[in-house]
Amino acid sequence: MVKKVTKAIFPVAGLGTRFLPATKSIPKEIMTLVDRPLIQYAIDEARAAGIKEFIFVTSRGKSALEDYFDSAPQLEAELRKKGKDDLLDILKTTTMDSGAIAYIRQQKPLGLGHAVWCARRLIGNEPFAVMLPDDVIAGDVPCLAQMVEAHAETGGNIVAAMEVPREKASAYGLLDVGEENGPLLSVKGMVEKPRPEDAPSNLAVIGRYILTPNIMKNLNRIKAGSGGEVQLTDAIAAEIAISDDVYGYRFRGHRFDCGSKAGFLQATVAFGLAREDLRDEFSEYIRSVAAQETAAE
Repeated sequence: MVKKVTKAIFPVAGLGTRFLPATKSIPKEIMTLVDRPLIQYAIDEARAAGIKEFIFVTSRGKSALEDYFDSAPQLEAELRKKGKDDLLDILKTTTMDSGAIAYIRQQKPLGLGHAVWCARRLIGNEPFAVMLPDDVIAGDVPCLAQMVEAHAETGGNIVAAMEVPREKASAYGLLDVGEENGPLLSVKGMVEKPRPEDAPSNLAVIGRYILTPNIMKNLNRIKAGSGGEVQLTDAIAAEIAISDDVYGYRFRGHRFDCGSKAGFLQATVAFGLAREDLRDEFSEYIRSVAAQETAAE
C-alpha cells in the first residue's frame, strides 16, 4: 500500500535578488500577488492536497515569513471589535496551528538539492512533496492535488512537467521520457539546464515534486556541481539509473514564473481578472491602456 503524502518542504532561503530593492527588507515569498503573498498560494495548494506538516527551509532575514503564519491577537481583536468578520475569516487562513509548521535554516546557499536535504530528519522514512513558491499554478484542481492522486496509484517519484519553447529549454531541468499513460510519463533520464543541442526534449520540470526517502539518501552522496550547488535533479537522476519509479506528470493548469518580474506581472493580471470583485474595473483599465497604445502606434 502506498503511503499518503502528508509532508511538504518549501525551500524559501533564496535572497530574491531579481526583485531588489524590494527584497532588501522583505522576503520574496511575502511579495503580494493581488492581495495574498506568494507563499499563501503555495500553502493553500498544499492544504488542498492533504498536506498536514509544512517544513520551511529558510535563511537569515526571513523572520517576516515566520511572523506571517503566526497569530496576530491585536489585529484580530481590532477586527472583532469593528465587526469585520469577513476579514477575520481571511486572517484565519494565514494562521498555522502550533506544531504544523517547522523552520530549518540553510546556512549556506548550496542549491535546491541541499535545501531539501536540510529537512531530512523531519522527513524520516515517508514520501514527501517539494513546492517552490515561485511557481504559481492556476487550475480547476490544484497541481499538487493532481499529483497526489496519481501517486496514490503509482507510488515512487513524480515531477510536474510542462512543455516549454525550444529556445527557452536550456533554462530548465528537462526530461527524457519513455511511455505515456495519460498525464503520466515514464522517465528515462533527466538533465539540468542542458545546451540546446543536448536537450532530450522540451518537457521541463517545474516546481512541484513528490519524492521518496531514497532521494534523501542520494542527496547524501551527491557532490556539488556547477556553481558549487547540489542539484535536486541529480538526486532524481540517480534514482532513475537504478529503478523505474520516476514519472513525469503533465498537470492541468497554467503555470506562472513569479521568480521573474515579467511572470509576476502576468500572474497579477491573470489573478486580478479572475477575481469577481476586481474583474470589471480592472478589465476596463486594461482595455483603456491597450487602446492608448494602439492610438500611439
